[in-house]
Amino acid sequence: MKRYFLILSIIAATCKLYAQTGNIIEPEPITSAIQKANTGKIVFEADTIPLESLKQSDLLSGYTAKAANNLYMRLLLANSLTNYQHQLNPDLSIADLNKGNFQFTFYVDSKQIYQENLHKGANLPIVKNTKTTIFIPLISNGGESSWGRFLWGRFMIHGGENALTTGIHQLKIEVRPYVDIPELRTGELIAQGEIRFTNPPVDEKEVEIQSIKPNSGWQVSTADFDRKRIMEMNGLIAGNRFKQITSVIVIKNGKLLIEEYFNGSSRDSLHDPRSVGKTFASAMMGIAIHDGFIKSENQTLKDFYDLKKFNNYSPRKEGITLKSLLTMSSIFDGDDDDSDSPGNEENMYPTPDWAKFTLDLRIDSTKTAGKQWNYFTAGATLLGHIINKSVPGGLEKYADRNLFKPLGITKYQWPYSPQHVPSTAGGLQMRSLDYAKFGQLYKNNGTWNGKQIIPESWVKQSFTKYLTLPKDVVGEGYYGYLFWNKTYTVNNKLYETFYCSGNGGNKIFVFTDVPLVVIVTATAYNSPYAHPQVDKMMQQYILPAVLK
Repeated sequence: MKRYFLILSIIAATCKLYAQTGNIIEPEPITSAIQKANTGKIVFEADTIPLESLKQSDLLSGYTAKAANNLYMRLLLANSLTNYQHQLNPDLSIADLNKGNFQFTFYVDSKQIYQENLHKGANLPIVKNTKTTIFIPLISNGGESSWGRFLWGRFMIHGGENALTTGIHQLKIEVRPYVDIPELRTGELIAQGEIRFTNPPVDEKEVEIQSIKPNSGWQVSTADFDRKRIMEMNGLIAGNRFKQITSVIVIKNGKLLIEEYFNGSSRDSLHDPRSVGKTFASAMMGIAIHDGFIKSENQTLKDFYDLKKFNNYSPRKEGITLKSLLTMSSIFDGDDDDSDSPGNEENMYPTPDWAKFTLDLRIDSTKTAGKQWNYFTAGATLLGHIINKSVPGGLEKYADRNLFKPLGITKYQWPYSPQHVPSTAGGLQMRSLDYAKFGQLYKNNGTWNGKQIIPESWVKQSFTKYLTLPKDVVGEGYYGYLFWNKTYTVNNKLYETFYCSGNGGNKIFVFTDVPLVVIVTATAYNSPYAHPQVDKMMQQYILPAVLK
């Protein structure tokens, strides 16, 4: 009898253990030969190859940090993340387990550099619940909006840059599961991988100041500047410390002082500066008002649309002014920094009519017109639609005749809305030297070659600090008419600038108190380092070099 009860106890204990450590959800089956051979590993790849086509020879043992080279990692797991988390706390529901994620730990040359519990939103529930293989971009020229690229950026900012010096290193990544209900618990190692990471020395030719070739369209400045400091910056760009920078242009006293191109870019390259293009909507609005096609920036939407024909009508919509769209302070329920916002730009792009999308949005009852700043691409797009329907021949022809041709800009490319209206959401492609003309036009208070292109009063209005920006956006700064504002400190002196800004680190800086216009173009789209690295370039290299 005792033996019988002993057997029952063993069975009960075994069942209890199984309940604690068994799967809570069925994971996807492991069928790939590569995954079977590498289960529990992180493998590295140079290209986006589907798992079923992946061969052992496609897996990297080494990576060389050059601008053209991509680095992807693939987690090859024995089980899904949710099932690993279930082993940490069998009492949690799948929904609660999904509030945890992976923990990543980065080592360089056997020294731990960075550890992060990945944000719960970094993977979809279906990925956490069922996937045993996850493909993740780390370094990519594709500009994917991937949590992996952001994770890599945070690793680099928090020690990776300093650890991965010139030379050969061993990079190791470890992955563990974690849950944080009711308290943080981290599991055992579920995947790891190592790769030889080479930072090659910089070619001295890539560091040298590039000579300004003839036919730039600008007078060439003979002003002195700190050439050594610019060469240091060039070295950091060539060494991929400042990543995916494509050009730096400096105009001083209206003359071309510095013209540098990187990563395959040249004087004739058309750059996609993303939201830098929004500011051109502000310029065209000022011109259209001066020409009388639009009465004033204080006009309201009811002057341009029958708002009762659109969804979510409210009398408050009729009072929305052009000025509130120019300053991103309208009462539309739209915020690009909130992925759950109905007016988020990612909800607009798939729709067949962007103006209708914007006008259909409901009003945010918590907002007061002109008081709260929220980045709102749909509002900038609506401004372009209003200009397009108000000026003779539409926005494209009007801008060419009244802005681009007077500036001598002939090589450019608009993106378009589904209605083939030039998109003022961003993406107006030009040469770097032509972006410099736009910046210098504002520096000249709207004049070019003695002709008033943009009314001087509009430039002053555009360079007015209407709203204080949230500190988590740019630190300290203000917002004008689709212009940003900030102040740099160099050698204990303050230098204020109004500037255009776009995804990837694209900027047109117009300084208010010194005769300086600076252009930076880049392709670091959707990267956490894109804007901070431009600030570092300006603060530590460009401004100290040219303001000496």
